[in-house]
This record gives sequence, C-alpha cells and structure tokens, in this order.
Amino acid sequence: QVQLLESGGGLVQPGGSLRLSCVFSGSIFRIYAMNWYRQAPGNGRELVAGISSGGSTNYAVSVKGRFGISRDNTKNTVYLQMNSLKPEDTAVYYCNAAKALGFEYWGQGTLVTVSE
Repeated sequence: QVQLLESGGGLVQPGGSLRLSCVFSGSIFRIYAMNWYRQAPGNGRELVAGISSGGSTNYAVSVKGRFGISRDNTKNTVYLQMNSLKPEDTAVYYCNAAKALGFEYWGQGTLVTVSE
C-alpha cells in the first residue's frame, strides 16, 4: 500500500525559507499526481500546490511566486520549496498522492511555524 513520509517542517522567521520533502513508497510513483495541502488551526485543509504525473504545476494564489513544487521520479520524492515565508503560512503541511478513479493517499503531516 502507498505510504507517504513528509519531512522538513520546523520553525522559521518571517522572510525565511524551508524545503519540505515527501517520500512515496508502495506503488508506482510516476503515475501519481502529487499535491501539498495545508491546514492552519481553525481552518479547513487547502490545496497549496500540485504537480501532475507529467510535470505540470499549479499553485494557490496565496503562494504563487513564493513556493515551488517539484518531483524527482528517480527518488520517489516530491518537494515543496517555500520562500519569503509569512506568519499566515503557519500550518500543518500534508503530502497527497492521487490517481484516477479517486484513489488518493495522505501523509501524516509536518508542522511549519513562521514566527519571530
């Protein structure tokens, strides 16, 4: 079965950068679309960025120009490079793998805190 393991979260000052990683195992990575979601306290889960199996990307308006999603199919890993971080980026970030017919899987989440 598919397993997703996120890493890279932590505490960073406003304006700083972090890179999240998500390692995929248990199936054929390259056929899955990979996404990063986040959930702040008291809020619902929102899509931050996605990358298709073919490499097309999409971003939430709130992070466009600051965040970059990429994937390395040789390492079964998807990354989220986060620059110019703001306090409102504070959230638990979740990795998501999705393919046709509604199959999708979630990681356990990694906490990102942006604060002085």
